[in-house]
Amino acid sequence: MERMLVVVFNDEPKTYEGSHALKQLDTEGSIAIHAEAVVKKNTDGTITVKQSEEDFPIRTIGGTAIGSLIGLLEGPVGLAVGATAGLLAGSIGDLHATGVDAEFVDEVAATLTPGKCAVIADVSEEWVTPVDTRMEALGGTVFRKARKFVEDDERARDVAALRAEIDQLKAEHARARGERKVKLQAAIDKLNAELQAKLDQAKQRAEQIKSETEAKVQALQKKAEKTQGDIKATFDARVKRIRGECEESQTKLKHLLAGQLKQAAARLEK
Repeated sequence: MERMLVVVFNDEPKTYEGSHALKQLDTEGSIAIHAEAVVKKNTDGTITVKQSEEDFPIRTIGGTAIGSLIGLLEGPVGLAVGATAGLLAGSIGDLHATGVDAEFVDEVAATLTPGKCAVIADVSEEWVTPVDTRMEALGGTVFRKARKFVEDDERARDVAALRAEIDQLKAEHARARGERKVKLQAAIDKLNAELQAKLDQAKQRAEQIKSETEAKVQALQKKAEKTQGDIKATFDARVKRIRGECEESQTKLKHLLAGQLKQAAARLEK
């Protein structure tokens, strides 16, 4: 299972020990680390990345799940109030990219107070005992959350809502006259621009997921080549699951774009 893993420590030395222990578990095949960073919470609430590993499949944390989570942990975003009152658009995007919910962000933020450090990792993990045992022995507090890729579903709902609103305005536009017709057309144009932006974002995100997936798969396959038996079976299962999640995301994107093409064709026929 792909999880977002955060281990909070009271000081930097123990945090680096925790990072090293996670790498050992990765080498042993107990977990697979796709990306990892060591961070520190500053007195002003900002977060400094102390170390970003270059030896894992995702070689930069910028724009990735870890980068998005770091951004959320810096500010008052994703707090329980925000989950009900509405998050800023950019923060919602970050939350989607992490694959975790606002409650998880709150829980980590409450423990990662100024002066403390943490190891943040995007991992594949089938059982929790190896990580928990090693991290707790070092005094770390472990947080983990299975990553759920809900952004595709939410984007589909947003696109459907925009299309429905555009259709409604078009029906009203057909009956309108004069200045009202002009205003309705302007509103339709604005919604069409929003719709196109949503679709463009979906394409960009899909390409990012596809690229990250391929990097993860290649890294796991290289590890599988050096092992056999149950460990090799574990690597193979991870590859299959990661590819399946990527294919599901790509299929949802195709459905979104297909709907847009159908509407464009219908407009041409008219």
